[in-house]
Amino acid sequence: MEIHIAHYLIVAGILFSIGLVGVVVRRNAIVVLMCLELMLNAANLVFVAFARMHGNMQGRIFVFFAITVAAAEAAVMLAIIIAVYRQRETVNTDDMDIMQG
Repeated sequence: MEIHIAHYLIVAGILFSIGLVGVVVRRNAIVVLMCLELMLNAANLVFVAFARMHGNMQGRIFVFFAITVAAAEAAVMLAIIIAVYRQRETVNTDDMDIMQG
């Protein structure tokens, strides 16, 4: 069985949908961050699939940089979540409605 571009797009759509539902429904900041990463990985899968279909490296190079930026973003967001947890003792996004300096 040959794998076509539609298979990649279906898997990416499912991953993106799961991530979107997780961002909208969940209230835990760490789970929301993981769902955002899942959505980003779905977009990366689409880039790689189209790069494979067209036979060029541009999509793969873009994914490499996107993964690098996502790793830095995840580290910063985790540091922010830890700082908020130390101050408020919760990671529930409903309790993080007021930002104070």
